Order: sequence, then structure tokens, then C-alpha cells
Amino acid sequence: MARGKIQMRRIENPTSRQVTFSKRRSGLLKKARELSVLCEAEVAVIIFSQKGRPYEFASNSEIQKIIDRYCRSVNDVDSYKANMEQYILHLKQETMDMERKIELLEVSLRKLSGQCLASCSIDEIQMIGDQLERSLSSVRARKAQLFNDQIQQLQAKERSLKEENAKLIAKCHANRWESTAHSRAAAIHSQSCRSTHVETRLSIGLPES
Repeated sequence: MARGKIQMRRIENPTSRQVTFSKRRSGLLKKARELSVLCEAEVAVIIFSQKGRPYEFASNSEIQKIIDRYCRSVNDVDSYKANMEQYILHLKQETMDMERKIELLEVSLRKLSGQCLASCSIDEIQMIGDQLERSLSSVRARKAQLFNDQIQQLQAKERSLKEENAKLIAKCHANRWESTAHSRAAAIHSQSCRSTHVETRLSIGLPES
């Protein structure tokens, strides 16, 4: 026959309550001991009866060490949570500061582009004009520098091309001179060959008809 389900509520009968406490206390301490042995866990159990009598179990036989470890762990967790909360607040403050800076920059940019000037005073208009003049001067100076650098590069390239052209002209003249000298040498050689073919045979009497 199956045992009926016990309702989780205070047992009114003192005797039954004491018997149940003793049985369940022993079972709880037994389970704690089994857990520490089977899983190599540090387990500590503290029980106070209704009359204030303490019952305890510690896996390493020194319950104070486990309690101290628990306190350190809780303190570390609390410290970590406090640091994280402080860090999150710092990030939120930085985000708000960045949003304000971006908003100010956007307003300043609109004013520099000629927008939202109706609410500006004469002093603000003068400051915007001075800032635009300085910006325009910087742009013109940078533009002049870029033009000057480009002109210098083109002049250097022109000098390089002139030098290369002079070398090509000199090479062309040298080749032409060599060709003329070769032609003259060939002509002299040809004349020399013709002079060596003159009849040098000596004969006596009338020449043959």
C-alpha cells in the first residue's frame, strides 16, 4: 500500500513534530555525508532544534573553515557586483557626455554652414565669421602648398626628360659618325683592291692581237 503524500505544513502535535525532526535530521545529515564522499564536495550543515539545540556536519570536520570560505566567496561576489555596477554607471556617464559633445558639434556645424543663425547674437556671428576666415586661410595655404609640390614634380620630370633627350641625340650623332667612317673605309678598301689587279706581266715583241 502506497504511503500518502504529506502536506508541507507545521505539525501541530509536539510529539509527532519531535519524532519527524529526529528522523529527517538524521536523513539530512546522512545525505550531506554521502554528497561529500561521492562528489568530493565541501559540505557544511547546521541545524537548530525548536529548543535551540545545535546539530552540525562538516565534510572536513572543521565547520568554521567552510563558513569562512563561504563568507569570502559571498564577499567576493558582492565586491564583483559592486565593481560591475560602478563600471556600468561610468559607461553610462561617458555615453551621456559623448552624446552632449556630438550634439554641440552638430549645432556648431550647422552654424558654420549658415544654418540656425537666427538665434545667434552679434558676438556669436563675429566668432563664426572669424573661424570661417581662419579655415579659409588654412585651405588656401594647403592648396598653394599642393600646387607648389606639383610644380616641383613637373619641373623635375622635365629636367629628367631633357637629360634623356640629350643622351639620345648624342647617341644618334655617334651612330651617324660610325656609319660615315665605315663607308669611307669600305671605299678605300675597294680602291685598293682595284689597284692590285693591274697587269704586271713582261713580254717581248709585239703585243698579241
